[in-house]
This record gives sequence, C-alpha cells and structure tokens, in this order.
Amino acid sequence: VLSVFTAVLGSLEFGYNIGVINAPQKIIEQEYNATWVHRYGEPIPAGTLTSLWSLSVAIFSIGGMLSSSSPCLCFGFSRRKAMLINNMFAFIGGSLMGLSKLCRSFEMMILGRFIIGAYCGLASGLTPMYVGEIAPTSLRGALGTLHQLAIVTGILIAQILGLESLLGVEELWPILLGLAIVPAVLQMALLPFCPESPRFLYIIRCQEHQAKRGLRRLTGRQDVSVMLAEMKEEKRKMDMERKVSILELFRSPLYRQPIIISILLQLSQQLSGVNAIFYYSTSIFMKAGVQSPVYATIGAGVVNCAFTVVSLFLIERMGRRTLHMVGLGGMCACAVVMTTALALLDSVPWMSYISMLAIFGFVAFFEIGPGPIPWFFVAELFSQGPRPAAMAVAGFSNWTANFIIGMCFQYVAELCGPYVFLIFAALLLFFLIFTFFRVPETRGKTFDQIAANFHQDSVERLHFMMTSKVFSLDV
Repeated sequence: VLSVFTAVLGSLEFGYNIGVINAPQKIIEQEYNATWVHRYGEPIPAGTLTSLWSLSVAIFSIGGMLSSSSPCLCFGFSRRKAMLINNMFAFIGGSLMGLSKLCRSFEMMILGRFIIGAYCGLASGLTPMYVGEIAPTSLRGALGTLHQLAIVTGILIAQILGLESLLGVEELWPILLGLAIVPAVLQMALLPFCPESPRFLYIIRCQEHQAKRGLRRLTGRQDVSVMLAEMKEEKRKMDMERKVSILELFRSPLYRQPIIISILLQLSQQLSGVNAIFYYSTSIFMKAGVQSPVYATIGAGVVNCAFTVVSLFLIERMGRRTLHMVGLGGMCACAVVMTTALALLDSVPWMSYISMLAIFGFVAFFEIGPGPIPWFFVAELFSQGPRPAAMAVAGFSNWTANFIIGMCFQYVAELCGPYVFLIFAALLLFFLIFTFFRVPETRGKTFDQIAANFHQDSVERLHFMMTSKVFSLDV
C-alpha cells in the first residue's frame, strides 16, 4: 500500500497540472494582457492572446512527449531512483509558474508548463511500470487503475482549488500553480521507505538476494519461491532474446502486433476527446448555456473520480478488453447526443441540461475503459526486456495526441461549432472496432503467458503465409 501510494503521487501531480490551467483561464489571460501593456504600451491583439494561451496549454504536452519518448532514464536508473530524480522537474516547473506573475513574464509560465510536462511524461511511464512490476498478478489490474484514479483526483483537487472563493482570483492564482510542488515533496519523503521493484532487481540487475528481500517486504511472507520462480522463468526467456531497441519493436514480428496495439490504445485515450473536456470544459459549459460553468466542471471532476473507483472494482471481474469496449461505445453514443443537444440549443433551451448530462456520461464512460486501461496495458503486453522501449513509444504516442488536442481543439471548435464532437465519435467507433478484432484479454495472465500468446500468433501467421506461398507455387 505504501509503495503504490507513493508511486501514484506522481500521477496525482500529473492530474493536478492537467486541471489547474482550466478554471483561472480568464484571470491568467488578463495577466498576459497586463504584461503586454506594461511592455509595449498597448493591449495584446486577440489572435496573439489566443495563440499564447493555446501554447500555455499545449506546451505541457510537448514536455511530456519529449521526456516520455526517451527510455534512457528507465534503463540507466532503478525505478525508485528514477522517480526521485524526476521530482526535480516538478520543483523547477512549479517554481517558474508560481513566480511568473511576480516577474511579469508569461515566458516563465510557458517554460514552467513545459518543464512540469516533462515531469509528467516520465511519471506517466514510471508509475505504471513500477506498480505493474510490484503488484501480484491477481491484483495487477486493480492496482494499475490507481494510476488513473490519482490522475482524476489531481484534476478534481485543481478544479476545487481554482474556485474564486479559494485560489482562483487575481492575487492567488500563482499559488494555485505553485502548489504543484507539494506532491513531489511528499513523494521524495516517502520513496526511501519503499522497496525497489524486485523484477527490476532480479531480471535487469541480476541481484537475487535484494529481489528476495524486496518480495518479502512487499508480500509480508518469508517464502517467496513461487514468485521468484516466475521471475526466473521470465529472465531465462529474456536472456535468450537480443536487446530490443525501439526500431526492433516494429521490425520484429514478435513485437510488431503488441506495439501497434499499445499505440492505438494510447491514441484511443487521447483522441477520444476527453482532454478537450478537461482543458476547455469551462468554455464548453458556457457555450452550452450552463449558468455556473465552473461548478459544472467540478461536477464532471466528481463523476470522473467516482467512475474510476467503479472501474477499480470491475477491471478484475470483467476484464480489460470488455471494459475498454464498453467505455468506447458509451463515449461514442454520448458524443452524438452532445452534438445533437448543442446543435438544437438555440431553438430548444432545455437542451443545455441534455448537453451537460452527455458530458457527464462522456467522462464516466471514459473512466470505465479508455482512461485507466491503456496506461498499464503496455506493461502487460511486453516482457521485461522490451518493456522500457515499448513504454517510450506508447508514451510518445499518447503525448503527441494530447498535444494535438490541446493545441488544435479551440480552433477546430470555432470552425465546426457544435459538430466538433462528431469527429471524436467517428474516431471512437474506429477504436471500438479495432479493440473488438485485435486486442487480447490479459486478465489473470502472467507476463510470460501474454508474451507466449503473441509468439504463438506470430508463428501461426508465418506458417499461414508460407503455406499460402507453397500452395501458389504448386498451382
């Protein structure tokens, strides 16, 4: 419990920095304008302000994209030490954002968002990897969901603290952004009391004694021979493989299918449109005619957390694949309802309530499936050898899609109006079909069994191709 709680503090930080930028948008834009007037003696042009704000939102994803695409930190350091080192990004980023008003510099704000994004990019890979490696097979799905629960809890905390009655005012918004360093301080204080990942110690570092000690601390049992035997078998098979680079993930028939599945699962999370809700929910609710958009945003955050807890209990009963399909299908339906309600809003005023319910449903179905499942699916699809490289590729895909949504949604929404969510509905339908036909169920299976299934599929496809060629030659 201590180790998982400490690890997911990085996820809490991640969620906080997704949600913190939403509520004080207008106040920070006014500060940007005041800075521009101070420098140039005239108000900031509307187009420049929109571009600066979009950059402030989206550069967070660029930082995450660059840091998550590099597996060197995971290879060079242990999981625990990597999480410790990563916290320095949170300190630097949080400090820059907190001091930007005092220094009259929107550049500091943008740079701080970039650096805190780099922290979150590394955390998005390190947290599921560490939790997946220390969790028992029977609890791996439920504990992996805690990563997403911490993210949505962080979003909700940021939304509540961003209220005008708390920190969402002109004088206090820098404190709101600077509070990002608090989870990092707590994680640094607790990490020395957490054991290192036994899988990392034994399979990567070949330190059997330390791995045994870590397993005993994590399980409370003296006899850990069964778990050690599972790791020995995984290590034996991994030692037979060559070192796996990112290019080899795509070249090797053994890894090609799992990496394509991993990438598309990450894209299904980000291109679902849910981050458009998280980043711009206040303005979306305003357009929908909601009287108190900030409180409606907090309501969406509460729904977010509640259904992540629901997913926590369902994931080991219903399985990853089933929940993911339920989530995608529900989101697709809600996106269509949301579009219809927004399109009819001018002629039917009570459609504002339908649009709000559709947004709540959209968020709820996201947390049932596409929210938690892709984050730890990569850790289950790959053995210890290719896992860091696979995490890097999947993380890069996730953050790239996150950046595209954060940077482009505002412009696309202005162009398409209420029909913007039909684009997401079409994408969700595509991901649902892909999941049905291509994504395997991993519930209750060891890492070794999952890898063996993909190996068997690759052999069967190769055999089919060879027999087809022989048949053609015979004909």
